[in-house]
Amino acid sequence: MRSVLGYAAARRTGSAGRRRATWSALLLVAASLAACSDDEAAAPEPVAWTKVDLPAEPVVLSGNGAQLLVGLRDRDAKVAPRLVLFDGERQQEIAVAPKSPYAFEAIWQSIAYDGRRLVALGGAAGGAHSNTRWTVWTGTTSKLTEYPQEFNTFGGQTAGALFSAVIASTGQALLGSWGSSTSGLDGAVWLPEGPAKWVRQDSAGTALRSTPSLLVGPSYGTSAGPSIVQTGSQVRIAPNVVQQEAAVWRSADLNQGWSRVALPEPGNRSQGVSMSCSTSLCTIAGYVDGKLALWQLEPDKSGDAGAKRLAGVPDLTVGDKDKLPPPIDDAGQTVQLIAQGNQVKLVRSGDGTWTVHDSTGANGAAGPEGIVKDARLVGRTLYLVAGPADGQLALWKTELS
Repeated sequence: MRSVLGYAAARRTGSAGRRRATWSALLLVAASLAACSDDEAAAPEPVAWTKVDLPAEPVVLSGNGAQLLVGLRDRDAKVAPRLVLFDGERQQEIAVAPKSPYAFEAIWQSIAYDGRRLVALGGAAGGAHSNTRWTVWTGTTSKLTEYPQEFNTFGGQTAGALFSAVIASTGQALLGSWGSSTSGLDGAVWLPEGPAKWVRQDSAGTALRSTPSLLVGPSYGTSAGPSIVQTGSQVRIAPNVVQQEAAVWRSADLNQGWSRVALPEPGNRSQGVSMSCSTSLCTIAGYVDGKLALWQLEPDKSGDAGAKRLAGVPDLTVGDKDKLPPPIDDAGQTVQLIAQGNQVKLVRSGDGTWTVHDSTGANGAAGPEGIVKDARLVGRTLYLVAGPADGQLALWKTELS
């Protein structure tokens, strides 16, 4: 009897053990499935982009309010630079009038538009050393005309580069660099004298002047009300010290009252690459120690008051020569487009967190890839210029939710 009872007890114990093992396995499977579901739910939705048909290759974006201005390059045409204005459903090509030989093959570098006036900067390689030959254009949406300048206006042995055309509420300007009488290159500003002539202003005695211990290097500019605001980097030089720091230069009124701000938390090496400004806030995109960094600055505050580096920005690589389109302000949220490898990513802030969205094409089509060149938000539509580094760029659009 004891043998029978012992056998029965052992059988019950074995069955219970097998049931417990089975339940444990099922619970593990369920937990794994739940974790996968959580991961899938947490993954941000990819951004679906639609390609915009254009008569030529897009190279730069501008605009005002509900209007989008697209600077084009028509590689096969006699006149390479073209302009198209989108205003709602209406599309208008703006007449361009080149005059000098290099204007016919110019590639748009920067276009400023305030809803009425246009100022554009073009460049084409030329001469024995293939240096950039700069052309400046002014006009309206009826016609944009190139006004040839004397060679020494933008050229010569002490010439630097030009990078931005801007329209402030108090006037127009071209921004670039020029050989310094003290050390390296100075930041340079050109202002118009009449409708056809541009004159470089003296940077002596301003925050745009380099010194033996501080080399200034603005490389991108825009406007904020009456002010011009530029970003780039400054290099501090001392015995056994060479420190590159992201910086901002801002004027009080067009080319008057320049001040300089070293952006906070610069790491070992940092650079401001692009920026966008309203009258009350500027957002700067750049890098710190090879990683994406974003700063914000209130342009109407003196010194470094109001300057901060945004926390929690995703760990994304930015190289020295990588393009970063100007940051987008979407109702208080920051949107930044960036290329990682060959993939286009959209980085977005919201509720104290950041998300990184992949890019795809709408309706199963291929989406943007390669480098990102420029971006602009018009209403709820985000426009992007992107494409292969050694190929033709394209214009894409998506609706922000």
